[in-house]
Amino acid sequence: MRLVAQTLVLAVGVPFVLLACATIGPPQPPSLNLPQPPGDLRASRKGERVNLTWTIPTGTTDRATVRSLGPTLICRGPGDLSACNPPTGEIETPVSPGASSSGRKPQASYTDALPPQLESDDPSTFVTYAVQVLNRDRRGAGLSNQVRVSLARTLPPPRDFRVQVTKEGIVLGWTGEIVSALEDLHYVYRVYRRVEGSDAQILTGELRPGPETSYTMTDVNIEWEKTYFYHAEAVTQVQRPNKSALEIEGDDTPEIKVFADDVFPPTVPAELQAVFSGPGQKPFIDLVWAPVADADLTGYNVYRREEGTSPVKLNGELIRTPAYRDEHVFSGKKYFYSVSSLDLRGNESVRSEEASESVP
Repeated sequence: MRLVAQTLVLAVGVPFVLLACATIGPPQPPSLNLPQPPGDLRASRKGERVNLTWTIPTGTTDRATVRSLGPTLICRGPGDLSACNPPTGEIETPVSPGASSSGRKPQASYTDALPPQLESDDPSTFVTYAVQVLNRDRRGAGLSNQVRVSLARTLPPPRDFRVQVTKEGIVLGWTGEIVSALEDLHYVYRVYRRVEGSDAQILTGELRPGPETSYTMTDVNIEWEKTYFYHAEAVTQVQRPNKSALEIEGDDTPEIKVFADDVFPPTVPAELQAVFSGPGQKPFIDLVWAPVADADLTGYNVYRREEGTSPVKLNGELIRTPAYRDEHVFSGKKYFYSVSSLDLRGNESVRSEEASESVP
C-alpha cells in the first residue's frame, strides 16, 4: 500500500508542474495601420515643374506590414512645414505595397507646377515640399522628410532654334533674352546633341546671355554622314556662399533633326608654280603648290591644257603631296596647269588659278 500511495502522489504532481510553466501575455491592441512616413523624399526642378519622388512605405508605425494604402498628400509651403493644410495635390498609391521581384521597394512620383508669382529674382528664396501617406481611413503618421526647392526665376527656352550644316560643322542659332547680370544670379544657354539611335545627351557648348538677342555656335565635333538631334535650354545658376552654384534647368526647345551630309569640297590649292627643267636635260615641267590643310584631304588632281583647248587631268591616281612632274612635254609648246583638291568623300574643289610654262 505504501508503494501505491507514492505512485499516486507522483502522478498527480506531473500535471501541476506542467501547468505552472505555461504563461499567457496581455492581449495586443490591433494595428492602427498608419503608414511609416517616407524618409527619402527627393525633389528636382526644371522650369516651373518640380518633380518629387519617394519610396512607398511597406511598414506601419507599429512595425506591422502595410495592408492597404489610401491617398498621398503633396505639401508645399514657405519655411518648415508642420502640417499639410491645405495640400497642394493628392494622388492615389500607384502600386500595391511590398517589394518587387528584384527586391526594390516601389517608388511614387508627383510633378508640381510652380505658380509664376512664386518665382523670384532673389536667389535666397525657397519653397519647402513634403508628402504625407495616408491609410484607407485617410489617417497618417505625419509628414515625410522635407526638401527645399529654389524659387529663382528661369528664362524661357531659346526662340527660333535652328541648325545649318556647313563645311566647318553644324551651326546652331537662336534668339534669346536680354539679361542683366545680378550679383548672385547668373544664366547660361546650353546646347545638347544626341546621335540617332542613342539617348545619350552630349553637351555641345554654352553661351552666357547678355545685351544681345542673337546667338550662334558651331559644333565641330561631329562625324559626317550621321544623323543628330539638337535641343537647347537656359540654365539658372544660383551662387551660394562656400558652396558650388545651384543650377536650375529651364524648359527645352523642341529637338531638331539634322543629317550631317558632307557635300562641301576642300580648300582650293593656291600658289601654284610651273618650272621648266632647263637646257641639257630631258624636258619636263615641275609643279609645286601650297599644301591644303583640310583634315579630310585625301589628295590632288593636276590638269593641263594648251592654247585654245580644255583642261585634261594628267594623273591616274590621286597625288598625295603638293608636287608633280610632267614629263610629257614637247619643244615649242606652252602649257597651262591647274590643281584641285579632294576629300575623303570624293568632294573635289574647283581648280586653282593657272600657272603656265613654255618649252623651248
